[in-house]
Amino acid sequence: MSGDMATASGSVPTHPGATKGDDGRWRGSDGHPLPVSASDLERYTYCPLSWHLAATGTSGKSEAIDQGREEHLAIHESITRLQDHQYTVKRSLLIWQWWYAVIVVLLIDTIAFQYIDDLGLNILDFSRGLAAGALAFLLVGLAAVLLPWRKTIGLNESFRPALNGRRETIDPVFEPRGFMGGWLQGGVLEVSMFVSAIVLALHSIALLFAENREQASYILGLTTIGWTLLASAVLRRALQNHEEAVRIASLNDLNASDEISYSDDDETSSLLIDETTGLRGRPDQIVIIDSEFIPVEQKTGKVPKRPHDSHRLQALAYARLVETTTGRSPPYALLRYGPDNLHQLLWNKKANDELNAKIEAVQSAMAEGGARRNHERPGKCQHCSRRHACSERLV
Repeated sequence: MSGDMATASGSVPTHPGATKGDDGRWRGSDGHPLPVSASDLERYTYCPLSWHLAATGTSGKSEAIDQGREEHLAIHESITRLQDHQYTVKRSLLIWQWWYAVIVVLLIDTIAFQYIDDLGLNILDFSRGLAAGALAFLLVGLAAVLLPWRKTIGLNESFRPALNGRRETIDPVFEPRGFMGGWLQGGVLEVSMFVSAIVLALHSIALLFAENREQASYILGLTTIGWTLLASAVLRRALQNHEEAVRIASLNDLNASDEISYSDDDETSSLLIDETTGLRGRPDQIVIIDSEFIPVEQKTGKVPKRPHDSHRLQALAYARLVETTTGRSPPYALLRYGPDNLHQLLWNKKANDELNAKIEAVQSAMAEGGARRNHERPGKCQHCSRRHACSERLV
């Protein structure tokens, strides 16, 4: 049978009640564009009849499907471990930085308490000055938390992908797990103000009540040594986790510094939706590379000489979903075959137009039917997971 002949099963629309709007898009009774998943695009590009069988309830049957699910689960678990190690490194280094700052302050205090009386300073006035400074830092910190100063000076708000089905602004105080902005947008100013206020207030109190300066210097010296040992242990933990993160990242063709903002496990990951076209889907991962959100599509099984068009369209669909979800256009999408075969697919006007045409073709088939086999290749039919239910398969 030739590719331009419709089959009986392929000619049946899956959404016969859809209507075509003035914009050329087919819409359901709810007024929204007919839903087209990235997987629909992949199946339809591979073979419209295979897509139609899937859309009408025919499940795929092949060992490759089961193996693919297991390999995708293993990839997700690997990415999750990478995220855990990256988070531990980041948290440990942050703690180490603050603790190192405490060590420097304690060292200065040890020397200052030993010789402050020799400087001829008025201890009471100096203590009051420190208290006034603490109050000033506290007020600035509170103002930075309560007032929308970032918006006033033109800083863009940071967004993480719609992991809960909607955009979420970042809390401008502390850096939570999964934080997608920079420190300037996320709270280093507020944290610095509050920590400075605490440090100055403690010093003010210490100067007033530490009557025995030598004894205070001795205690501070021992405390400095203790903090140094603790900071060393934290740094060692950070280095161990960084080494493991480098190992796992290399297995996934990533850098240890690349941040994973999304990983699909088919259960807890949220569906990304483009309300304008009806496109939806769950990319395997969304990775932050050079401050850009980059979708990654993982393919298991045999490695082709060049990317299949069906896989390429699916990866480009995820680029569109990332653009819609984050409000930032990714420069490219990544298509990965196995551990050593990575393809960079440019996301530009040409790719966008090609994707739009394919979405419209799928929606037309959903509304009007007419899905037809698009090839004359017996080998392609033999590798189709729905050939068992296709009466037009090539033998």
